[in-house]
Amino acid sequence: MKIDVLTLFPKMFDSPFGESIVKRAIKNKIIELKIYNLRDWAIDSYGTVDDKPFGGGVGMLIRPEPVYEALKKIKSEKKTNKRKIVLMSARGKKFTQEMAENWSKLDNLIIIAGHYEGFDQRIADFMVDEEISIGDYVLTGGELPAMVVIDAVTRLLPGVLGKDESSSQESWSEIEIDGKKIRTKEYPQYTRPREFMGKSVPEVLIGGDPKKIKAWQIEQIKNDLEQRKSKQSNTKKGHN
Repeated sequence: MKIDVLTLFPKMFDSPFGESIVKRAIKNKIIELKIYNLRDWAIDSYGTVDDKPFGGGVGMLIRPEPVYEALKKIKSEKKTNKRKIVLMSARGKKFTQEMAENWSKLDNLIIIAGHYEGFDQRIADFMVDEEISIGDYVLTGGELPAMVVIDAVTRLLPGVLGKDESSSQESWSEIEIDGKKIRTKEYPQYTRPREFMGKSVPEVLIGGDPKKIKAWQIEQIKNDLEQRKSKQSNTKKGHN
């Protein structure tokens, strides 16, 4: 899989991807990660890629021309129909585990990480497939959200994690309970010591009976679901 990132600050990506799982995925050629500097497609010799917004407003907007030319170049490097172009934006759809799973099946993921006040709207309208946010808050730029997306997608690729089933048994992965497919938090897990500060490991986990352990895990997931439903219900009542 090839992952391309278009950014004004390419050096921000050096340290996070020089460690751990993503580094291993790059080394083992499971992913090819390329970081592009948007200023390489600046409109003048001064490296200009932004301008003031029409109608007034605070901050500067990324102009459409540099992004258009950069995407044309990046897309030409890999011919595929299994490509997605994503714009990291506070206005975007919230990123989910399901998105990560779907995107891990692509041949090419292109991420545009913005900065300053944002982008000319024509970039979102005509050049990308989706606008994506990682949460209901604002950061100084799209670089950190881009790293989150890359990490979430990369770890789902075959051969990246230690066991093939590792990613299928995590929080927000799709599981089946009582005939229904759901996405929820993972069940609690414990390791040694058996007792710590008066809190003991549940006996069922120590007993070693796979059926009983599975039943306990499902029960924990159900309890969590019920607690979250109750919390959501109380929140709605509070707003009425």
